[in-house]
Amino acid sequence: MVETPAARLFSLLEVLQARPSATGAELAEALGVTQRTLRRYVQRLVDLGIPVDSERGPYGGYRLRPRFRLPPLMLTADEAVAVTLGLAVGQRLGVGAAVPAAAAALAKLLRVLPDALRERVAALQDSLGVVVPPQRAADVDPSVLADLGAAAGLRRRVRFVHRSAGGSDRQRSVDPYGVVFHAGRWYLVGHDHLRADLRTFRLDRLRDVTTTGERFTPPDDFDPVAHLVRSLAEVPYGWDVEVVLHIDIEAARRLIAPTVGTIEPHPQGALLRVGAESPQSAARHLVMMGVPFTVIHPDEVRQALRDLAAEALKAATATLYPGSTGGGSGESDPHGR
Repeated sequence: MVETPAARLFSLLEVLQARPSATGAELAEALGVTQRTLRRYVQRLVDLGIPVDSERGPYGGYRLRPRFRLPPLMLTADEAVAVTLGLAVGQRLGVGAAVPAAAAALAKLLRVLPDALRERVAALQDSLGVVVPPQRAADVDPSVLADLGAAAGLRRRVRFVHRSAGGSDRQRSVDPYGVVFHAGRWYLVGHDHLRADLRTFRLDRLRDVTTTGERFTPPDDFDPVAHLVRSLAEVPYGWDVEVVLHIDIEAARRLIAPTVGTIEPHPQGALLRVGAESPQSAARHLVMMGVPFTVIHPDEVRQALRDLAAEALKAATATLYPGSTGGGSGESDPHGR
C-alpha cells in the first residue's frame, strides 16, 4: 500500500513521539523520503500548530517540544483494519474480559474514522466470520486482568483472595509470571508463597487483587503458556490411562493436544498418558483418534473397548426394514432406496 503525504505526516509524528530527538537523516530514512521532502513535512506539522523544534549543525535534529500532548489516537487505514480484526475476533472467540469493552471500542473507532475508511471497516466487521465456535467465557473484571498483567510485566508481587473449587476463601501472595487465556478462561501463573510452589489460578475466582511494592525475579526462560498446558494435562481424573499409539512421536504430538495428555517416545511408537472420567469415555476417545493403539492399563478400558466393539458390530448388522441387508437396498424399503 502506497503511503499518502497525509499518512507520512502521521508517521513522522509517531516517530517524533517515540524518540526524544532524531536527526534529519534518521527521520528521512524512517519515512522513505529525501531530507528535502522531510523538511517540507516538518514545516507542514509546524503550520498545523504542532511544535517541532529543530537544531542546526552536524549533531542537530528534530524533536517535539517537551510536554506537548499529541492527539489521543491516530490510525492509518491498515492499522484501523488490524485493530478491528483484533477486537472482533476477540469477541467471537469469547475472550470474556474483553467482550463488553471490545464492543465499545469498536463503536468509538467507527465514530472517529474518516467516512471512506469507516465504511470499509464497518463492512469488514459485518462480514467477518470465525470458524471456531464462540465460547462462553468466565466473567473477569478487565481491571483485574490489566492489574495482573501489569504486575507480571513490572515483576511486582500481588495479593488476592482465592476461592477454591470447594468454595473456601484464602488469602494468597503470588509472584505473577504471566496471564494466559485458554478455552474460555483466564489464568494467572506464578509462584504461590503460601504453597511455596508454582500454581495456576483462575481469574474468575480471585477478588481483592492488590499490587505490592515487593519485587521478584522470575525463573530464566519460564513460559507461562507451556506451564499452563502441562498443568491442565496433569489435572487428576478418576482414571489414569496409558496407551501406546503405533505412530511416530511427531504424528502423535500433532494428534494429541498438549492439554489432553502427555506424549513420550516408546519403542513401538508413542506412549500416551491421559486422564479420563470413565473407562467408557477413554475407549470412545481412543477409537475416535483413528490410529492403531494398544492399551497398557487399566484393564477396564480394554473391557470398555470390547463393549464398544460389540455395539459397533450390532449397529453394522442391524436393519431398519425386513429383508434389507445392513441398511442397503431392499424391496421392503418404502422409499425404494
